[in-house]
Amino acid sequence: MGAMEHTVVRCAGGHVFNTVSFPLQQLGPGRIGPARLIRCPRCARLRHAVRVER
Repeated sequence: MGAMEHTVVRCAGGHVFNTVSFPLQQLGPGRIGPARLIRCPRCARLRHAVRVER
């Protein structure tokens, strides 16, 4: 297993936060297209999140 990668993402509510191993590590049912379902730490809701391009 490789090192954990931190990725900056934005949830559907507009909150920006860091997450670990964003797009390719978890290819289960929670991943749909370019977004992934993730619990936002700011609003505590399960939302689609996309990677923030730097």
